[in-house]
Amino acid sequence: MRENFVLHRLHSLSGIVPVGFYMVQHLTLNSFALLGPDRFNGVIGFFAAMPAHILLALEIGVIAVPLLFHAVYGLYIVARAEPNYSQAAYKFRENRYYMWQRWSGIAAFLFLCTHVATTTMRAKVQGHEAIRFHAMAETMAWPNNLHLGLVFYALGVAACSYHLAYGIWNFCIRWGITINPKSQEATGRFAAGAFVVLTLIGWSSLVGFVNPRFQTEQAVVRSTGVRQAPASYTP
Repeated sequence: MRENFVLHRLHSLSGIVPVGFYMVQHLTLNSFALLGPDRFNGVIGFFAAMPAHILLALEIGVIAVPLLFHAVYGLYIVARAEPNYSQAAYKFRENRYYMWQRWSGIAAFLFLCTHVATTTMRAKVQGHEAIRFHAMAETMAWPNNLHLGLVFYALGVAACSYHLAYGIWNFCIRWGITINPKSQEATGRFAAGAFVVLTLIGWSSLVGFVNPRFQTEQAVVRSTGVRQAPASYTP
């Protein structure tokens, strides 16, 4: 079946801008959890203080619609793909990059569905208190301090990071930016580095959520209502 040129180009572009850009800033802001509850909650408070109509417009127009298009059309591409990476004559590294990028997209889609349901949608119903530091720490510890939530998030972040990093590699090929093996190899090295960096940024927030010192501080705050005044901070 012949590809739809326009839809494929839009799918490729949307994965970089705005979806990829949003993912990078989202992981970066979440990494403030590594600095403690006050810093992370400061980020939550910044968005909570935005005018509701502006925040809703950004959530729908810049995040939800492009992400849904990229995800749904991406699943369509995966469903009709004819992988050749397992055939003896086609065991090229690029074919493996391509297929792993597609499979990581499926994993990322499942992760994001769960993430949105338990954060964004939960905040709409219960308020922003439901996504503050202590709530996210409880999610990481689920269930009963077995930390399966932490494992789920660690794998989900890695899948999203891989999908974006090698999506950049695929984007450069599709848009004719890298047209020879040397440039494609260089982009592949960049993608590998981007994957590692993005994953570590994402995992840094998880480290913050399970930091025993922060857990103790949060327990004291919830039991006594007394807390140290945070340093002045504007995200």
